[in-house]
Amino acid sequence: MPPPPDATPRPPGLRRASAADLPAINALIDAAYARYLSRMDKPPGPMLRDYAPSLQAGTTWVTGSPITAVLTLYPRDDHLLIENIAVHPDAQGRGLGRDLMSFAEQEAARRGLTRMALVTHDVMTENQAIYAHLGYTEVERRAEDGYRRIYMEKRLPE
Repeated sequence: MPPPPDATPRPPGLRRASAADLPAINALIDAAYARYLSRMDKPPGPMLRDYAPSLQAGTTWVTGSPITAVLTLYPRDDHLLIENIAVHPDAQGRGLGRDLMSFAEQEAARRGLTRMALVTHDVMTENQAIYAHLGYTEVERRAEDGYRRIYMEKRLPE
């Protein structure tokens, strides 16, 4: 059964990304994840990812002009995966990431899903604290593809 029409309330300026946004998305992700380069043995996964397929699938959202944040969501059978959320360093600390997380939860509810999921790296302690503050709990840790990943989930009201 397809999700209901896309009427989820959005933060101001939030829109689905297009192929024309790809260079700006890549630059934003590089800027947002650069601080982790010295903490890791290799670049963070989001810096290596090809976002063209997610743009084509309509699963990536951006906000700002120029783009200041990106959010990639993947619906699964029983949850909505936040595949990536990144805010440009110049725009951090203003609540934009929190607004995007709230949008993601509203999108999950629109789809009838009651669980959110995301993955972070164990050296990204700042992100872990933010996610915990937003109600996410750690459900698993494991090494995968050369990364020490932390899997987190949040139950949403039914």
